[in-house]
Amino acid sequence: MSAAAARRRKQAQKRSSKTGGALAGDPVRGRLDALLADLSLSEESVAYDALQLAQSVVRRNVKIGDFACAVDAAYETSLALLSKSGRVAVSSQLLAELINVLSETHTACDAEWVARFTRLDEAYRAALDGDGNMSPEERGRLQRLHLQFLKKGLKWSNDLGSVRYGNRGMHSLLGDHCWNMSCDASVVDKEKPLEKERESDGSTAEEVAIELRGEAVGHYAMAERIDAILQKLKGLPGPTDEETAAGHVCPPALRDELLTRAVMVLLAIEDLRGARSLVASFLADVSDRPLAELKKSYLDKTDGRSPSHVMFCSMLVRICEKDVKTAPLFKWLLKNFGAELMTVHDREVIKAYTTKIGRVYFNILPPPSMMDMMENMMSGMGGMGGMGMNPAMMQQMMAGMQGGM
Repeated sequence: MSAAAARRRKQAQKRSSKTGGALAGDPVRGRLDALLADLSLSEESVAYDALQLAQSVVRRNVKIGDFACAVDAAYETSLALLSKSGRVAVSSQLLAELINVLSETHTACDAEWVARFTRLDEAYRAALDGDGNMSPEERGRLQRLHLQFLKKGLKWSNDLGSVRYGNRGMHSLLGDHCWNMSCDASVVDKEKPLEKERESDGSTAEEVAIELRGEAVGHYAMAERIDAILQKLKGLPGPTDEETAAGHVCPPALRDELLTRAVMVLLAIEDLRGARSLVASFLADVSDRPLAELKKSYLDKTDGRSPSHVMFCSMLVRICEKDVKTAPLFKWLLKNFGAELMTVHDREVIKAYTTKIGRVYFNILPPPSMMDMMENMMSGMGGMGGMGMNPAMMQQMMAGMQGGM
């Protein structure tokens, strides 16, 4: 909370104490407090009355310039509606009001507000899971509404916080929610779209789940939660023979695709240590094949297997640890692995990350349109040039990886 907001809040509390508290100072707030303490709050009609009173209190305080009281009322009432009444649909309307008021009043994103979002998220999920009579359609709708709320919260933390691309705690909440949604049949079954505006895009249930998991690992990477990424990857099956066959046209194993996406996000935000740790831990704890076999297979064009994602990620990290002079090696690596990258589910996202990495580490400038796409994608979170290369350089780098990964 800013100093000005804290000062306004103290002034409002002082005025309230002089007039005998909330009931005397603000009759509407007094009625709201009474409803929130009423045992009948679990009834839908009572919950809606509380919603309307809270909206009135919020707008009145915004109008008189008492922004701290406005956002506090929205937060406290939302939390009470979730934890005391369990009315998720009612509370979701006030949560939408909360995020709008936070942005409208230019309330700063700080550790206190991130903790508040965490409590709201926990209460929302508990209320949603606690309603055994809710239809699958309504549950899916409320899950998507909460996704939109958290995404708007992330944008607010980016606009009015101190961390570029958004607060890590907000990214962590989004990562958890996206992954939970990918496991929820009410969200991914019956070919339901991820968001309302994509109703006609023809996404299948599997594609929706994969997209959600891709978003999840991206947010985990932005939150620097390497442990969470590894835990999720461990729970996924390894690649099949079809997925690792040379020249395969099917998508790669989801585990491999998510690893590549997570590593690229970490490199794009210049978290080399996190990328190195993720690859090393994957090789040690998740990969089904030993490192020596992976190295040999990556260079062997006659073994009938496609290049492995973990070796590509390992080499990419090592190249980024070098200086800008290794740009030709970076371009060669992308060209060599390009056919495999073309089989992933969201090729444009991967292309945007490789372009960002090329710009950050090797001063390879992309077209202006691609630059805008990269920045927009990173804020929302969320060309393969080829040239000749001496195979001896490749062998030397592979040998150098022996002690590095």
